[in-house]
Amino acid sequence: MIALAAALLVAAPAGLLVDAASSLKEAFAELAQRFERAHPEVRVRFQLAGSQELRTQIEHGGRADVFASADLRQLEALHRAGLAGPPRIFARNQLALVVPRGNPAGISTLGDLPSAARIVLAAPEVPAGAYADQLLAAAAIHFGAGFRERVLSRVVSRELNVRQVLTKVALGEADAGVVYRTDLAAGGDRVEAVAIPADLNVAAAYPIAALVEASQPEAARAFVDLVLSAEGQSVLRARGFSPP
Repeated sequence: MIALAAALLVAAPAGLLVDAASSLKEAFAELAQRFERAHPEVRVRFQLAGSQELRTQIEHGGRADVFASADLRQLEALHRAGLAGPPRIFARNQLALVVPRGNPAGISTLGDLPSAARIVLAAPEVPAGAYADQLLAAAAIHFGAGFRERVLSRVVSRELNVRQVLTKVALGEADAGVVYRTDLAAGGDRVEAVAIPADLNVAAAYPIAALVEASQPEAARAFVDLVLSAEGQSVLRARGFSPP
């Protein structure tokens, strides 16, 4: 029995743990399938959350092999602390203004946003929240100095990751929210998008790196290589991400 247990342990696939921003859920699930087909000895597991939350976990000793963030700030901090390799940008994204199906608040443009009774944004420390704040600052120049303050006065909650924002809008718990363009597909027919003018929108950069104390360093490097490869870029483009 002991020998059998030992044999099963040896035969069990190694686990590669990837910390990834919640907005990468669908794209990285497909990349994991492709990685496992090429590396049948490895099984990919994910921890999906706000990038700032994942960074904090790593700083406090949380185990992971790869970190893919929705902004440079989180991964650069880990690199400076000697916890991650150099960040490499693998994709870009843009913001989207999302409303529940049927658009009950009648928001047809970004300029209408202050008329929403309930707005949900990601928290300021979350990349999506920081990008939303940049958007509101740019919009204030276009729509007037009080625009940002009027929008913020309608904010009823600030969430710990962007998918929580999407969920609240999809459930009708908010009249509008700011998410990533790539999140819209996850909302399905429960949400609608309102166009953000291109000259006001914010470009989000997504970096990736293997962690210095990865338990599976070779697999970690191979997964990063897949994400950066032509095959990985094709998957990301199909999910709505822009090239790096």
